[in-house]
Amino acid sequence: MIDLKEQAIIEQLAQRLASKFAEVPPTTVEDVVRAQYARFDGRPVRDFVPLFVERRASSELSGRA
Repeated sequence: MIDLKEQAIIEQLAQRLASKFAEVPPTTVEDVVRAQYARFDGRPVRDFVPLFVERRASSELSGRA
């Protein structure tokens, strides 16, 4: 089950990355963030998931910019 607080953090993260990577279409940013977030499904320790998602998504989007 997805924690609503974690989901809100991921949504804010997607918005922040969309602003940072304005040359990348927002839907692409959302897709990248969702794909990175999905990599952590079922992992028991959730504390650092948003940080890991942000780092991986930012790295992937840097290659597209």
